[in-house]
Amino acid sequence: MELLFPLLILLLFIPIFLSGRKQRRQMQEMQKMQAALEAGDVIITTSGLRGTIVDASYEDTIDIEIADGVVTTWVRGAVREKVNPTVAEDETPAEDTTDEGTAAATEEKPEEQGTTSLEKPTVEKDESTNGTARS
Repeated sequence: MELLFPLLILLLFIPIFLSGRKQRRQMQEMQKMQAALEAGDVIITTSGLRGTIVDASYEDTIDIEIADGVVTTWVRGAVREKVNPTVAEDETPAEDTTDEGTAAATEEKPEEQGTTSLEKPTVEKDESTNGTARS
């Protein structure tokens, strides 16, 4: 009975200790990533803003271009993650591994089903500054 109480306390503190180690490791990885940021890196901030780093020469801040010609200054700690740049449109993507024959055999066209397909109405963009659509 005397050993039960210390054993219970030990069992309660083991998960707390392991959780703290995991958080410290994640924090260290985040700090390393933030310190290694360079101009040209595409990043996402903690507030969800995506942009490209223009200047990372300062110790505590970075300049991020969030739109063409719009550059803002952020604290390095506001960077949540570094994003891999997307594949350029002029490059050909990797081969599609789906079996087209199987997909074509299982898909039935609306004309073959005896129903007519409904086309989506075309939406024309307004040339105003807010870019709202008009029909």
